[in-house]
Amino acid sequence: MASQDAMTRIAEALERISPPGIGTPDLDAAEAFVWHVSPDRLEPVPVVSRVDIGLLVGIERSRDTLLANTMQFAKGFPANNVLLWGARGMGKSSLVKAAHAEAAKAAPGVKLIELQREDLPSIGRLLNILRGSTNRFILFCDDLSFDKDDSHYKSLKAVLDGGIEGRPENVVLYATSNRRHLMPRDMIENERQSSINPTEAVEEKVSLSDRFGLWLGFHACDQDNFLTMIRGYCDAYGIDIDDQTLRAEAVEWSQTRGGRSGRVAWQYVTDLAGRRGVRLSSQG
Repeated sequence: MASQDAMTRIAEALERISPPGIGTPDLDAAEAFVWHVSPDRLEPVPVVSRVDIGLLVGIERSRDTLLANTMQFAKGFPANNVLLWGARGMGKSSLVKAAHAEAAKAAPGVKLIELQREDLPSIGRLLNILRGSTNRFILFCDDLSFDKDDSHYKSLKAVLDGGIEGRPENVVLYATSNRRHLMPRDMIENERQSSINPTEAVEEKVSLSDRFGLWLGFHACDQDNFLTMIRGYCDAYGIDIDDQTLRAEAVEWSQTRGGRSGRVAWQYVTDLAGRRGVRLSSQG
């Protein structure tokens, strides 16, 4: 009897350690979800933090390309995986969320699922959940990059190439990164110089970015675009400020921050709104 009780306690302990399966998630519960592991689950996001696509200034070419690709996907037509790379704070992640919002208006079945880089090894399990659903899914991985000994990049092949089963027809991947090749340039050069076969040493990691059908580059904005961004925010949120004052304050703000970007523009608007007693929407 004692041994049977011990086996029961062991079985119960193993059940506590092993997380339960996800079951069948309610994919109609929201238009966006966050993927979590341990246990695997899709957490609904009631309100997505984003800005209107019309407020994203200075990235018109990338905006139009991403929006066209997203609309194709929303309508059930073929679409590419997309890598948005380049300067920090220039609206890469904001554009993904804004493009999804536009697509969701046209096709409510389009869902946005955010997953973290460290959860990439679980992407196969996520695809199995999404495969066969009547909904369509944009997987969004923000700030994607890999270090020298990082093997997480291999997991991406499940969604970029699809393996034997192939990538689900109802899934695309949108990723943002500050690096075009998803790994530091100095690391690429070091491996080329120190490896016995320098080409093969980095080819697998570098070629990962080649598996994205679309590359959209983002570059630091000039002063005119910076001021246009701020004026657009001020008009959208009802912040009353004349052009001369806006220009003087915004230029000084950018100088104290050491650069201009969409993020710096929003930070100035946040400060300005606070000083003027204007509330900003949580969507900002």
